[in-house]
Amino acid sequence: MTARILHVVTNVGHYDDPAHPTGLWLSELAHAWEVFEKQGFQQTIVSPAGGASPLEPRSLRFPNYDRIARAWHDDPARMALLESTSSPDAVDAADFDAIYFTGGHAVMYDFPGSEGLQRITREIFEQGGVVSSVCHGYCGLLDTTLSDGSHLIAGRRMTGFSWREEELAKVDELVPYNAEEAARERGALYEKALIPFVSNVVVDGRLVTGQNPGSAKATARKVVEVLGG
Repeated sequence: MTARILHVVTNVGHYDDPAHPTGLWLSELAHAWEVFEKQGFQQTIVSPAGGASPLEPRSLRFPNYDRIARAWHDDPARMALLESTSSPDAVDAADFDAIYFTGGHAVMYDFPGSEGLQRITREIFEQGGVVSSVCHGYCGLLDTTLSDGSHLIAGRRMTGFSWREEELAKVDELVPYNAEEAARERGALYEKALIPFVSNVVVDGRLVTGQNPGSAKATARKVVEVLGG
């Protein structure tokens, strides 16, 4: 049976200070999409509010704007997918085998408070599906609880963009909170690579998480493995 993947992207276009734009980190979507596409998986994109997903300007510059990201950006049909994403209310979790949260600092604002995304994530996980994220995508898992009231990430090994990486990216004074610290506060067994910005993926059963933009392809490949592809 063909696996079905639900990608999650942001609707936010700037930090608290509107003078600082942000949005979807394009390569984190494009790299994973290519991995899943080669497997013949069905793919759908959802966002907290539905509709358009703006792009993080820095993701459109070297070295992040690589061949795969550029091909997506240059393809009108692909870009159209980011103009009309589904809303959580229109998504039936039973239609998907895995959920994949993309990143970009924008997700820190609209992923955690989305009850619709939390519902979908909980239902996919409890029906035996895979929950995955890359970079800041794990912000979408911070407040997701299971039916017994426990946090999905509590007691589970995981990773995501580290505070040290925030500092090195010089956005530590712009971000609304410390995501690494927030994950630990919710009981996650947070891990990170010794060297910032290198590809790093952590798999704990059906929870698959990647640390940074360079981890997107490896994260998607691990999702394929866990799905049995």
